[in-house]
Amino acid sequence: MKKSVFAIAAFAIIASCGEKTPPAPQGDASYQETLMTQLLDAKPGDVIEIPEGRFSFDRSLSLTVDGVTIRGAGMDKSVLTFAGQMAGAEGLLVTASDFTIQDLAIEDTKGDALKISEGENIIIRRVRTEWTNGPKTKNGAYGIYPVQVKNLLMEESVAIGASDAGLYIGQSQNAVIRNNRAEYNVAGIEIENTFDADVYGNVATNNTGGILVFNMPNLKQPGGRTRVYNNNVYENNTKNFGHKGTPVASIPAGSGIVVNSNDDVEIFENEIRDHRTANVIVASVFSTDIGNSDMQADFDPYPDGIYVYDNQFEGGGNNPDGLELQALKLAVVGPQGRIPDVLWDGYVEEGSTASDVLCVENGDAKVLNVDGPNGNKSPRIVENGDHDCSFEKLPSVTLTGPLAE
Repeated sequence: MKKSVFAIAAFAIIASCGEKTPPAPQGDASYQETLMTQLLDAKPGDVIEIPEGRFSFDRSLSLTVDGVTIRGAGMDKSVLTFAGQMAGAEGLLVTASDFTIQDLAIEDTKGDALKISEGENIIIRRVRTEWTNGPKTKNGAYGIYPVQVKNLLMEESVAIGASDAGLYIGQSQNAVIRNNRAEYNVAGIEIENTFDADVYGNVATNNTGGILVFNMPNLKQPGGRTRVYNNNVYENNTKNFGHKGTPVASIPAGSGIVVNSNDDVEIFENEIRDHRTANVIVASVFSTDIGNSDMQADFDPYPDGIYVYDNQFEGGGNNPDGLELQALKLAVVGPQGRIPDVLWDGYVEEGSTASDVLCVENGDAKVLNVDGPNGNKSPRIVENGDHDCSFEKLPSVTLTGPLAE
């Protein structure tokens, strides 16, 4: 199997082109006003250069003009710090299309670090978002947060310390998420209510859950058709520090790849290892903290078409998070055993079968059905071939227009 590629030190700094802005003074206060003015006065085609240095901001930045590029000198060279932020909900909020941001860092924002809303043709490249005091509930919810966007490329970026998701793609369409790193977030990478996403070449480690593919109720659109492949997902065992009542607050520490209420998800050719609860978890919304809340009538709470194949599994399942999972482990495999690589909550839509929900073609990997619909009363390791099946494979995601490769 080809190993995931991630080496920040090897990323070349792209040569300057287009309109340039003069080097900013190192005085924090003056550069805040300079950058805010540049964003306010920007015109389509402008390139706003963030110089090398560390610059402090006490309020949010925003951009509303299409066709703008924001470019720094490197994710460890051009640093925007919001540690003293007093106003605004984000570090940088972008509501525009044909937008590129690259080679800079956004640190210690009060809320989300980088939010991009309702745009098309978005490129996020070599951007680092981080809360520098470690994983804490008071950290902002999202690191890099494109929502309701279409045609998205997110690559070679880093997210550290988000109290919800480090790299989040929500209510979007046509996304490629590749060669990023997510560490010490509640959710490392989360694809939520999004159609057609390819997630590959990423490293997710030291999060609560490594990579999540979710459908949540009461949002503007559902999602499906996600491929998660050729990622390195390991040791995501950090204690859950999410806000109570949020979907990710239900993620047990030690979760590798988690699918919740989503359809047509392929998980293949990943290296997945050493997750204390389970390497792969497949569940319905009924297994989350919001499972009993009101849902719109047309929401489908059941996962279907989940296909797990050709992954490299190692370790894990030896010390699941929480008393219920600990008791389940003891009942099924005993104190010295381990939960199988794939844990399934057992919910099946009326008229469907287990093989409609989950197919596993992955060597000797087994499935543990925890019997969630019956309160986990009869959990069992599936031995009768219910999941010995396959689904038609999904096509790769093709970016269109100016992002076409």
